[in-house]
Amino acid sequence: MKKTEHEWRLLLTDEQYRVTRQKGTEYPFSGRLLHNNETGCYHCVCCQQPLFDSADKFDSGCGWPSFSKAIQGQVRYEKDSSFGMNRIEILCQHCDAHLGHVFDDGPAPTGQRYCVNSVSLLFHPDVKISAE
Repeated sequence: MKKTEHEWRLLLTDEQYRVTRQKGTEYPFSGRLLHNNETGCYHCVCCQQPLFDSADKFDSGCGWPSFSKAIQGQVRYEKDSSFGMNRIEILCQHCDAHLGHVFDDGPAPTGQRYCVNSVSLLFHPDVKISAE
């Protein structure tokens, strides 16, 4: 999915643009989806692609929505050494939106914690993604 910066600015709020297109982050414990416990699917705010199933969401206490895994093939990974840290950035496979980072301190069975900015997501209740 290719859009110009101008097209992204027209499509997204200032905060969505800052986080998804400029690799920003929202303040911890401020995201509208942090405490969402409804059943459904989390989609990319930029391109509407499904990214995370609510069955994989857990409370990590980190201040951002956390998931133990992404929907297969929907997220891509890049090394991120910004701010003097070595992390793995997660991006939407379809539109390159910055979502957050993945860490190896999550629950079994994956051991992963996908730490995601609420502002990069849209939640669709009662949407279920079949297991792959």
